[in-house]
Amino acid sequence: MTHIAVIGAGQAGSSLVAKLRKCGFDGEITLIGAEKVLPYQRPPLSKAYLLGEMELERLFLRPESFYAENNITLRLGTKVDAIDAAAKTLQIGDETLSYDQLVLTTGSQPRHLPAAIGGDLGGVHVVRDLKDVDAMAPAVTDGARALIVGGGYIGLEAAAVCAKRGVSVTLVEMADRILQRVAAPETSDYFRALHSAQGVDIREGVGLSHLEGDAGKVTCAVLADGTRLDVDFVVVGVGITPASELAADAGLEIENGIRTDELGRTSDPAIWAAGDCASFPYKGQQIRLESVPNAIDQAEVVAENLLGAEKAYVATPWFWSDQYDVKLQIAGLNSGYDNVVTRQGADGSMSFWYYTGDQLVAVDAMNDPRAYMVAKRLIEAGKTADKAIVADPEADLKPLLKA
Repeated sequence: MTHIAVIGAGQAGSSLVAKLRKCGFDGEITLIGAEKVLPYQRPPLSKAYLLGEMELERLFLRPESFYAENNITLRLGTKVDAIDAAAKTLQIGDETLSYDQLVLTTGSQPRHLPAAIGGDLGGVHVVRDLKDVDAMAPAVTDGARALIVGGGYIGLEAAAVCAKRGVSVTLVEMADRILQRVAAPETSDYFRALHSAQGVDIREGVGLSHLEGDAGKVTCAVLADGTRLDVDFVVVGVGITPASELAADAGLEIENGIRTDELGRTSDPAIWAAGDCASFPYKGQQIRLESVPNAIDQAEVVAENLLGAEKAYVATPWFWSDQYDVKLQIAGLNSGYDNVVTRQGADGSMSFWYYTGDQLVAVDAMNDPRAYMVAKRLIEAGKTADKAIVADPEADLKPLLKA
């Protein structure tokens, strides 16, 4: 009987094993996860869950009974120490587990502050998994003082939640502006104004020098410009890296994550990868997408290919971020854009349309699902949108889909 082992029990891993059974695979499946809890959704962790608006059980992607009913062996709280690709075995402590096909859905890991600048002090948090948020939650209280390090979406979402709970928030971004790596200046301006209106103190162009503490707990942040801030806790949101060490140690090819072909197969024909940890071909380049939709879609394609479908994964990048009462929806990838068209919607909604020349490549839509859906469909179809129509707030966008 064929045994498919999956390392990584997050969104991609859970989606993959479910898809295998849905496609009729009747062999052995083992899903291995380092955390002791059932596979769960991560986006609500730093929002609804941290705010106390969502119970733990609602985070679970599927009930425990699903795995039992589908004859999927769950190995939770289990760390894989090594992969022997030649022998097709996994080393788990003293145990050796054989596989016929292996899938790596190991996800990503947050960057931490170095211990040399106080990163190992108590009260310094990252926001990635359940234990991170559970550790931080008691500190997020009315009147507390927080420093957020990093002005990307992770840092901004953390700032929004903290501000909603009455925390006094200072956010520092070393780059010239927040969201500099991922968004146009227009989007940065929008979210800077949004957070400033909620009392968040955003400081751009200034980094963190070091943290100071008392009795092992952070008490003060010293910025690169010499400013000293009294703090009760710190949230580090300076990006994530693919969890590819296990793959690298096994001799797999690494390129911005675990390199795969268009099918999701790695440099070893019996090993596949999907989700945050995997890079794949996209429009002539090798890219990696950090998003829930990609984790699900890519994992399901890999599941089909494990069963012989030979189906190329065609990514349709889209993302979202919730901050206060604003839902940001992003479609496409804005790399290489050279001009942006602003569309002012009704009731304060807004969207920024990214173009390379006259070709629409991406959109950022704030509380404007209609603009987002039109732009997303155009981008996925390889079409563009007349800039004059986009810029006219009175113009109907739907006819663009028929052009």
